Amino acid sequence: MKQLLVYMKGYAKESVLGPLFKLLEASFELLVPLVMAAIIDTGVAGADRGYILRMGGVLLLLGLVGLAAAITAQYFSAKAAVGFAGRLRHALFEKIESLSYTQLDTLGTSTMMTRMTSDINQVQTGVNLTLRLLLRSPFIVFGAMVMAFTIDAKSALLFVAVIPLLALVVFGTMLYTIPQYRRVQAELDGVLGKTRETLAGARVLRAFAREDAEVSAFEEKNAALARMQRFVGRISALMNPLTYAIINLAVLALLRTGAVQVDAGRITQGELVALVNYMSQILVELVKLANLIITLTRALASANRVSAVLALPAGNAAMGNTQGALPAVPAGAPAVEFCGVSLAYENAGAESLSDVSFRAEPGEIIGVIGGTGSGKSSLVNLIPGFYPATRGQVRVFGRDVKDWPAAALRAKVGIVPQKAVLFRGAIRENLLWGRSDAGDDALWAALACAQAKDFVEQKEGALSAPVEQGGKNLSGGQKQRLTIARALVRKPDILILDDSASALDYATDAKLRRAIREMEGGPTVFLVSQRAASIRHADKIIVLDDGRVAGIGTHEALLQSCPVYQEIYHSQFPKEAVCTKEA
Repeated sequence: MKQLLVYMKGYAKESVLGPLFKLLEASFELLVPLVMAAIIDTGVAGADRGYILRMGGVLLLLGLVGLAAAITAQYFSAKAAVGFAGRLRHALFEKIESLSYTQLDTLGTSTMMTRMTSDINQVQTGVNLTLRLLLRSPFIVFGAMVMAFTIDAKSALLFVAVIPLLALVVFGTMLYTIPQYRRVQAELDGVLGKTRETLAGARVLRAFAREDAEVSAFEEKNAALARMQRFVGRISALMNPLTYAIINLAVLALLRTGAVQVDAGRITQGELVALVNYMSQILVELVKLANLIITLTRALASANRVSAVLALPAGNAAMGNTQGALPAVPAGAPAVEFCGVSLAYENAGAESLSDVSFRAEPGEIIGVIGGTGSGKSSLVNLIPGFYPATRGQVRVFGRDVKDWPAAALRAKVGIVPQKAVLFRGAIRENLLWGRSDAGDDALWAALACAQAKDFVEQKEGALSAPVEQGGKNLSGGQKQRLTIARALVRKPDILILDDSASALDYATDAKLRRAIREMEGGPTVFLVSQRAASIRHADKIIVLDDGRVAGIGTHEALLQSCPVYQEIYHSQFPKEAVCTKEA
């Protein structure tokens, strides 16, 4: 929690004025029982209607001033809490953006969403209530005890006995419920994760008629969360009745003691009423304090979860000085070089890539092919440094990727992932992700190369045509071509197409490959595909099998020497396999 206090900077004035105005309100509230005692002992006892009206006016004035102080305190507290939460949410989003793929895979999307929404909202509420009530409630409790001593020391001893007992109940409940609320938040992560997974795969669920199974799985997780919340809720709910019981027993004892004192003439009836009012004030404030502590326990649990994410090292920390200058490129260095590279994902039982070595010269087109799960995407994700190699070196233009500033390395690489991701906005806005200062001519050139120019021209508004979140108003092929165009706008030195043309027909795929080969500047291109036809004309083909290199060479050479490539190719072109056997 201490780590988060830095985000309160700039709200020092509000953090001081909020509690101060609350204490001012509390001071006026402590005066009310004394005024009531004066009304009873002087006004009512003496039948002095004028005195009663004057003191009634004093009560009204105390109420109005207290109301003004309370509203002012609420304003400053809310301003500080909302500003703090806004800064914290911004810092957390920046931290999430800086995390590596490994860290994001480990934490999970649902966990990050919970931190950004539920946890920060809990912390915001905790800060608001802390500024308003954390000082006010103890001030009222101990202030009421002090005021009771000014009336009658013997009766006030009851206050001394009751307050520690109430504190034991309140703080004992708090210490028990703090770890339980952490477990509740963890269960909430599971429910959010299941919900997100189900919504993302809604079409698949319906296609395989798995709705009932998913409903049962969700109900199981939701029931576990509900059980945990009920359990913690029952423990927290004991606080209010226990405090009420203690206070009411104390009031009974006070009335009995006070009646004896009044009968003996030691205190007046008005002073006894004031003592009861002070005891009632303690009851109300301790109930508030109990509810505040319940909220604070949840806020502290949420704050610790947010702090844990903020304390993570930046994902690019392993890539040298992220703000450093570009490293010098040795003359004649290959565009990409793998030297005995192996990769094992976090908490994985085995390596996804083992002892991979190859060179890709500037301007070469490298095909990467293999069966499902052979490590194709893992291989190309090592080039921009999305994952660190477990063993060996990945070099880009002669320098280890760890020595490159992250921004500089990724400025040289254009990557189109397997899943086409577009953002809400216009087509132009999505393309400008590649290079923010690109003009319309450059955008149209990239669209033409990506074979997307025709369908963009047909849309109303062309480059200004709207794109819904995730590109839901576009077909699969259109989304893929736009994501390819977005990468081409950057004019990268290395272009990675990770199975990004799977939704294109063979004719469009062939035109795309031809256009990329003829691109000005001749980038080094990595074509990842499960289609042999897509990579057969590559300068070099890397064949992967269960994370290992099964063969490297041209299409013709691999057909002669690589059984894995032969199997893939002949499974897609069976007629050629038959002709070869007959020959």
